[in-house]
Amino acid sequence: MKRVSLLMACLACILASSFASADEGMWLYNAFPKDKVKAQYGFEPTQDWLDHLRLSSVRFNNGGSGSFVSPDGLTFTNHHVGAVCIHELSRDGKDYMETGFYARSQAEEAKCPDLELNQLLGIEDVTAKVNAAVTAELSTAETGQAQRAAMSEIEKDCATSTGLRCDVITFYSGKVYHLYKYKKYTDVRLVFAPEFDSAFFGGDPDNFTYPRYDLDITFFRVYENGKPAHIGNYLQWSATGVRDGEPIFVSGNPGSTGRLRTMAQLEFLRKIDYPARLDTYKRRIAALQKFSAESKENARIAKEALFGYQNSQKAVLGYLGALNDAQLMAKRAEVEAGLKAAAAGQPAEIGDPWKAIANAMQVYNETYLLLSYIERLRGFDCDLARIARDLVRVAEEKAKPNAHRLREYRDSNLPSLEQRLFSTAPIYKSLEVARLTDSLAQMDADISSDTEVGMKVLNFRPPWEVAEELIDYTKLQDVEVRKQLYEGGKAAIEASKDPLIVLMRNIDGDARDVRKRYDDEVDAVERREGARITGVRFARSGFTEPPDATFTLRLSYGAVRGYTEKGREIPYFTTLGGAYQHATAGGNKPPYKLPLSWTKAKAKLNLSTPLNFVSTADIIGGNSGSPTVNQAGEVVGIIFDGNLQSLPWNFAYSDQVGRAVSVDARGILEALRKIYGATALAKELVGGGNATASPSSK
Repeated sequence: MKRVSLLMACLACILASSFASADEGMWLYNAFPKDKVKAQYGFEPTQDWLDHLRLSSVRFNNGGSGSFVSPDGLTFTNHHVGAVCIHELSRDGKDYMETGFYARSQAEEAKCPDLELNQLLGIEDVTAKVNAAVTAELSTAETGQAQRAAMSEIEKDCATSTGLRCDVITFYSGKVYHLYKYKKYTDVRLVFAPEFDSAFFGGDPDNFTYPRYDLDITFFRVYENGKPAHIGNYLQWSATGVRDGEPIFVSGNPGSTGRLRTMAQLEFLRKIDYPARLDTYKRRIAALQKFSAESKENARIAKEALFGYQNSQKAVLGYLGALNDAQLMAKRAEVEAGLKAAAAGQPAEIGDPWKAIANAMQVYNETYLLLSYIERLRGFDCDLARIARDLVRVAEEKAKPNAHRLREYRDSNLPSLEQRLFSTAPIYKSLEVARLTDSLAQMDADISSDTEVGMKVLNFRPPWEVAEELIDYTKLQDVEVRKQLYEGGKAAIEASKDPLIVLMRNIDGDARDVRKRYDDEVDAVERREGARITGVRFARSGFTEPPDATFTLRLSYGAVRGYTEKGREIPYFTTLGGAYQHATAGGNKPPYKLPLSWTKAKAKLNLSTPLNFVSTADIIGGNSGSPTVNQAGEVVGIIFDGNLQSLPWNFAYSDQVGRAVSVDARGILEALRKIYGATALAKELVGGGNATASPSSK
């Protein structure tokens, strides 16, 4: 509670500052403000420069970003983005999270069970095609259904004709639709990962803080036809690093922001969603810590999940703190009032979109518990339950025309779904029982077991007993069983006696009912009315604001710059030597204990080498692993965090004290060469190659 109180107090001080800044914006690549950058920094990227950076960037399907850094498919991202693969490869007595991993030859590079990387090849505006499905007589719910159907058909046609992954992305709540065409890499192999203790040095106490001393990196290689992929666009490694005040660019996939949401939507987050999420995270963390304390092996298999919940908890605390700040909310209310005034001059058919969205938020509130626990599986928080849900759903959905399916089971998405379903990643039943027990107990507390849904799940039995029975008797940990059920379709699912399949089959009707109400009465309303509000924005100020983040590729910019906090000057960079000093100050005990590899290498290192640095680049969750590049398009670092003061950027950007935090390219090379002996990897990074050189700017 002390840490939570401190976090809220810090955010209150942070949000007393102004919100506007010249560096604000997670910009679409096809709408990047070149003139604005030139006016601010005297540098105007060419289209070739932008295309090269876009094609050198990749998206990790598990929620992060990355980039190509050699012509032979070498790719890098954060350790915490790569942690799922590192964890999944850790078996047979080997714990690569603890010891790190380095493949000294390509033959030793280890294939990740279910990792998918996406390279954005093209963007097409399909707004007219989506809207062509909508006619004046359609209700709001029917409009939403028609738009989703049109999106699925556009994606199917694209995937069939190109062989690419094709996703229609909704921007500005539904005012704009773009078709994103991705090349997929599904043969992804681990090359290098440092120890968890160096990648996440400082642990949860230092998370979202600065100064930091983390080597939060992991290298992978993408393969095609069993050989390293030849990459035509990749990022060169900077030989000089960054300097104070230098402009930099961040190319990544920010997950979600709420800068264009209405006050009613923000109030729903503040009063309903964020408190519920925090309660969930608190429970899961406690359950996983209890499980981890039982044995070293338990601690190993729960480590990645525990880290994920702790990270999410701290982030959402920051978001909630922002929404509880009176000044921020007053500023947002002022902006909304201005839009309402501007709407008064619009055609009468626009109606009152703010009231319509407020009414939709009331429906969301009414359906929130069932939607969260039954449809979104908060009550079934384990891998095997999610697999069972997908098998039950895909059997039902594949029997329908593509346009009429739930979006996640459309034809264009099935290859990615199949990769996840048939992953050979290990599943630990002891951990599954612990997670399912806690989530069932939480559901029982919020949705009583004497309700219709509660009877179907628990039937007055204790959550631990139900969880143990479901996990003990399921066969879904066997990939071949999953394949048989998937290939057998509806008949196989209906005949299955697997307890998790039976459970998901029994509650599927309830889950679909609440999903349909959300789709028709919440999502469809937010889409149509949000598009009307965007029309008011465009009429008033033009196309001058980027859309909210959607886990699609964006380009941010800013400057390398320290800041002042409580009268103390915070320098823009930290050093390798500072990491050793920080360890000493922390008593050389976890989470401030550097691994043995660092202790042994200290005498060989140039301790003044920069390790982490901060910039004003606009980022949010999902940007983890984004390359930080200079004007020449060279890697100078990699985003791995924001400081505490950047958390309010979810709703309002300010560069007074908020900063993005990167691992410095110079620190990465020094560590690879002198701590880990990864000289071949370092040589590949700086050795260049015959790939496309980084195009010049104007």
